[in-house]
Amino acid sequence: MSSLAVRKTRPAAGTTPGTVQGPPRRRRIAPVPTLTLLLGAVYCLLPVTWVVIAATKSGSELFSTFTFLPGTGFADNVSDLSAYRDGVYWQWMANSALYAGLGALLSTVVSALSGYALATYRFRGRETLFNVLLAGVLMPPVILAVPQYLLLAEANLTDSYLAVLLPQILSPYGVYLARIYAAAAVPADVVEAGRMDGASEWRIFTRVALPMMVPGLVTVFLFQFVAVWNNFLLPYIMLSDDEKFPITLGLYTLLEQGANTPALYTLVITGAFLAVLPLVALFLVVQRFWSLDLLSGAVKS
Repeated sequence: MSSLAVRKTRPAAGTTPGTVQGPPRRRRIAPVPTLTLLLGAVYCLLPVTWVVIAATKSGSELFSTFTFLPGTGFADNVSDLSAYRDGVYWQWMANSALYAGLGALLSTVVSALSGYALATYRFRGRETLFNVLLAGVLMPPVILAVPQYLLLAEANLTDSYLAVLLPQILSPYGVYLARIYAAAAVPADVVEAGRMDGASEWRIFTRVALPMMVPGLVTVFLFQFVAVWNNFLLPYIMLSDDEKFPITLGLYTLLEQGANTPALYTLVITGAFLAVLPLVALFLVVQRFWSLDLLSGAVKS
């Protein structure tokens, strides 16, 4: 009589021996939160959709009857926008790229140094300094605009590129994010190990801590880039030469002139659509950095 081999199966995690697992339960969709999110998405995407479609329409198509169907005047609109005042629109775009790119880069460097120092070192007045930075996060920019103008006017820096760049370097919100991320991503043991190996504080920061902080610093750079790119009040107060205007202030001047020349409205809409494209491209480029591991670049075991 042959013996039968009996296979013993190991019970799944979270179950007791002898119990029979049923089919997995389907998660129910909560209707109220889902509907709220859908309404929020429509609220946010509808103006963007309108700008995209309106940018493809000629002046006659735009002011006659507007429908959510693309027009045939996008190429002419771009050509007219490029020809306006010998291409001053692209000068505004270049100015915005300079203000936002360089300003966000310098702000990220300052935020990385400040956030790492506040998270790693223990010194007198650290929490007081951090609370002052938090107060700066809560303070509206409009309150600081006039004092900044008066300070830069004393230094004869108004109506210059530095007048827009310098106030953007220190971002309280960027320092706050950098400190929170450095405290979570940079273990104290790793920093202490570097000190025991004889590494200087600067070497520990650049070779050990900074690679761990890359995902957080990318977020700081992105937030600051978008904030500077969309900033209107500071350039409006600081600048008078329209060749130094960023794209926001340049489109505003076009919109003011459109009250007397309705044909400029199509240029404003097309210019607004083109001004959004660099932000979309930036999001697509930097999003891969957010998926990096917190210990990316650190010494692997």
